[in-house]
Amino acid sequence: MLPDSPLFSYARPSTLEEALALLERYGEGANLLAGGTDLVVELRNRSRRPEIVIDLKRVAEIQPAITLTGRSLTITAATSMTDVQENEHVRAHFPALVDAAATVGSIQIRNRATLAGNICHASPAADTAPALLVYDATVNLTSARGTRTVKLEGFFVGPRHTALQMGEIVTSIELPLPRERRAAQFARITRRRGVDLATISLCCMVEAGGRTRFAYAAVGPRPFVVADESGVLADPSASDGAKDEALRGLIAHASPISDVRGSREYRAAMLLVMSRRALRACIEKLRAA
Repeated sequence: MLPDSPLFSYARPSTLEEALALLERYGEGANLLAGGTDLVVELRNRSRRPEIVIDLKRVAEIQPAITLTGRSLTITAATSMTDVQENEHVRAHFPALVDAAATVGSIQIRNRATLAGNICHASPAADTAPALLVYDATVNLTSARGTRTVKLEGFFVGPRHTALQMGEIVTSIELPLPRERRAAQFARITRRRGVDLATISLCCMVEAGGRTRFAYAAVGPRPFVVADESGVLADPSASDGAKDEALRGLIAHASPISDVRGSREYRAAMLLVMSRRALRACIEKLRAA
């Protein structure tokens, strides 16, 4: 028990079946613990007051693993940010996710924090969300009622709110392998170097076929993804004016606010600047590939 905190029960199931049974029993009174880098803070400041904390680290079905299966890469729910950063398959096929994972907290936090936990926390500024969104990630969910799959863009509902239903657990995140040449670039700005939430974060991906996707975080109530199907942004010969017009159409979906990390006006201005830079980097990478 944490000092001066209300009493709660603690369980450490070893199978998914046991974990789901506890979720069914306690309902809204249950909180799941994977890495714990967010939950422990919330328990300490009493913004969370669960009846029970269910520790998932021993659940056999979601032990840390990153595997290639058919045309997709599967990352289990207990896989840490450090595991994501260091995995050869992630580095080969999803380099922008490696860059995004490297920005999460400190080394110590990345050794504990899980990729699944980062999306389940559903912060509007979630560092890995933009990269996962442009890579078209899906989330695999399991409950006592069965399993289902949700596109990540539909998984984020609002600040700290996801599409998870009562009794469901995220078991893995799935990323489709590329079917054509592509290049991606992750970028973010913060008030200071090191451990800080993003003022703006984004990921751009340009495909050889001409489609460009951008995903943004910290500029709205939830991370979101948008696409340019016209080919203008991916065309190295297109004018800067034409590209800016297309970019403005994409970033119009953002709704930045003013807070301690930056004003609404600053975020709006930097969205275009950062998008230009990320797009330019992708086109150069694609040309060099």
